[in-house]
Amino acid sequence: MRALIQRVTRASVTVDGELVGAIGAGLCALVGVTPTDGPVEARALAAKLWHLRVFEGADGRMDRPVAAVGGEVLVVSQFTLYGDTRKGRRPSWVAAAPPEQAEPLIEAVVAELRALGATVATGRFRADMAVELVNDGPVTLLVEVDAPSA
Repeated sequence: MRALIQRVTRASVTVDGELVGAIGAGLCALVGVTPTDGPVEARALAAKLWHLRVFEGADGRMDRPVAAVGGEVLVVSQFTLYGDTRKGRRPSWVAAAPPEQAEPLIEAVVAELRALGATVATGRFRADMAVELVNDGPVTLLVEVDAPSA
């Protein structure tokens, strides 16, 4: 499971002209799922997002997580994060989980973030979404979590 996150001053998602999710300052997380991901990865990704220190503290260094600054999180499903562009001109999507598997895992990330105390807004799964954001910094990171080794 991976998330492309951006520290934002605000972000929103619109579907067919309807605002379906919006946040103020916090993180915008575009989340992709693979066929090998499950609930363990969803919990790990939520914890990583909630505790990742990307907000500035008093000394100007990035040492505070969204949890400590009262920030919000916008979670948007993004299967294209697993697009493979190494060959040809058309991305391959074989590394992305099918929608029936991905949707409950995206919902699990959202539920876990909320359980941790986050205010979370979302996009709409399988919809053509317009995502708007103001990147703060700019700060953009790729966060990946894997299943723990057996």
